[in-house]
Amino acid sequence: MSKSTFFTGQPILNQLLDLVDRRAVKSLARSGKHDRYYKHFDTHTHLVTMLYCALNKCTSSREVVSGMKACHNKLRHVGISKAPGKSTLCDANMKRSFEVFAQIYELLYKRHRHLLPDSRINIQKLFIADSTTITLFQEILKATGIGKANGKRKGGIKVHTLISAAEDVPVKISFSAACASDMPFLKEINLQEGSFIVFDKGYVDYNEYERMSDQGVFFVTRQRNGASYTEISSNSITQEHKSKGILSDKIIALGNRNHAKKIKLRTRLVTFFDKEKERTFEFITNNFSLPAQYIADLYRKRWQIETLFKRVKQNFPLKYFLGDNENAIKIQIWCAFIADLLIKLVQMQLKRKWAFSNLSSIIRLHLMSYIDLFLFLNNPDKLPTVKQSNQLTLRGLEIGFKT
Repeated sequence: MSKSTFFTGQPILNQLLDLVDRRAVKSLARSGKHDRYYKHFDTHTHLVTMLYCALNKCTSSREVVSGMKACHNKLRHVGISKAPGKSTLCDANMKRSFEVFAQIYELLYKRHRHLLPDSRINIQKLFIADSTTITLFQEILKATGIGKANGKRKGGIKVHTLISAAEDVPVKISFSAACASDMPFLKEINLQEGSFIVFDKGYVDYNEYERMSDQGVFFVTRQRNGASYTEISSNSITQEHKSKGILSDKIIALGNRNHAKKIKLRTRLVTFFDKEKERTFEFITNNFSLPAQYIADLYRKRWQIETLFKRVKQNFPLKYFLGDNENAIKIQIWCAFIADLLIKLVQMQLKRKWAFSNLSSIIRLHLMSYIDLFLFLNNPDKLPTVKQSNQLTLRGLEIGFKT
């Protein structure tokens, strides 16, 4: 038989799972007692099942189970004995804590983070914070906005995320109801001295601004409309700065001077005119040494986290969930981010440049195929070499032919 050199002894799914430390997963499950009530469907099997769901864009538990049963002969190559039952999967999504999947993500990130940094990012300690809302079909978590005329409401979960700009993956994730404020997430963020963090004007908390300043962390955000402040001084603006859109550069004290419990935090207010959007923006920062144009450029990098949210929502199923409870929803979101990180790790190690969406599609189409993933992706146009044989066996019959 002709044989392609692209073939390998493991399905693509298992080649991705090789990046996960299975012993560490078992250790996490044992220490957290996450496998206490399960004889066969342990944490590792649960992880494999949910990654199959995420990478294959399954929209229901029936799709997951039937799809895995259809390739049951290949399941032993991904480390599981058989496909789970539908009720087993739903029960585990409800009862096994989502926290073990958060720990698996953190373990995977720490193990391979050295492969992630992008040399094109000048500031290696730049972080971006924002949140995205995922709509739910039931009011499991309270959503924002006005309910329907019949009194029914859709729920929503807000995913608060902190990413490293150089790595383009989350370093911290937190959840809340869609109606909750973004501001409490700042209290959960602790960065090293000298780090920069960028966030939008939804995170207005002067106490946290003050804490970051005390810790030597620099923030860049937008000034909220109508915010009170006192101007202390003004920096001169050169003609070169004006040509780049800088309108003013002031030193201010945030807070209402007439309020008894005021916070007078000394910051910098940079006013910038965007010629493309024809809009004026006001940025505040606690960094007084960087050029004003650089402060505006730093805030522009905030769009990177919006690209991450778009990437995850487009490539992994976060519209339909395999459970109607909060724990199942959080498990599926964590597994989507684990799948995103796995594909990102593959993308960073390839010699050939691939768009993330194309890479995700190739992996989905060949998820259970026995193809050497890196060999194929590095040179997909190369025809495989063929080993010729002088006999062809077909249904037990031997047919000879000349070579």
